[in-house]
Amino acid sequence: MANPDAGGSQTLDLARQNDLFETVAPEEILAWVTSRFAPDAVLTMSFQHEGVVIAHMLRKIAPETPILFIDTGYHFEETLKYRDQLIEFFGFPIRNLTSIMPRAEFVAKYGDGLYDRDPDLCCKINKVEPMQLALRGVRAWINGRRRDQATTRTRMPIVERLQGGIVKANPLANWTSRDTYGYLTKHDIPTHPLFGQGYTSIGCFPCTRPVLPGEDERAGRWAGKNKTECGLHTFLGNDEAAPDAGTKDVAETPRGPERASVEDAPETPRSRAVRS
Repeated sequence: MANPDAGGSQTLDLARQNDLFETVAPEEILAWVTSRFAPDAVLTMSFQHEGVVIAHMLRKIAPETPILFIDTGYHFEETLKYRDQLIEFFGFPIRNLTSIMPRAEFVAKYGDGLYDRDPDLCCKINKVEPMQLALRGVRAWINGRRRDQATTRTRMPIVERLQGGIVKANPLANWTSRDTYGYLTKHDIPTHPLFGQGYTSIGCFPCTRPVLPGEDERAGRWAGKNKTECGLHTFLGNDEAAPDAGTKDVAETPRGPERASVEDAPETPRSRAVRS
């Protein structure tokens, strides 16, 4: 372990922790997070490669860690098949999250083109609100962001504290895409089927296109819109004044509702993106 300060009764020194974590392997960071905050740590992923890498690492480190997948109703069919393939291979403990608003109500109220007219509102309903519920009672949120994915992420710390005291861990912050691909290759993990078609960042099909030469990895997300993030990583801002998440008493904190597993998730009609 990179840090002996894993006890829940000690104050979390973020600056010291980040200094230590800059030179250790992601597995050590995950071991620290899961030992300090279990059973209130979760991983979120959309089955992009970085999340897959972390989920694979957690199989040995803390296999009981829940993995939250937000089924927006707009994922590529390839993403859902990739998800199911990896669950079959590795038995990932997926919790499927869906919008609070039923799909029929959503379409009746907004139509099926809200992603084009108001992508922020579409993301809020289909991604952010389900995540807000799922994070109730959570003390540590693990995710797969990297600093070199976009200019908006270059100064991202490895661990940060959010409003409300949640500690957010970015164990792959100082990795590159080459590191990610190297891990997948070393461990014989299949890649996303759209990766070979130029999709380096894959979200919902209406808002994702392949990247062009010279663009950053996330340039294919919401292309032509004044938008760079879905909102999952911005709805809770950093809060250095928040109480230490390692000492927070969450015994009386209401948890978000248990969501359906992948097997129990309701079927929703989907359209395949038209690709040239």
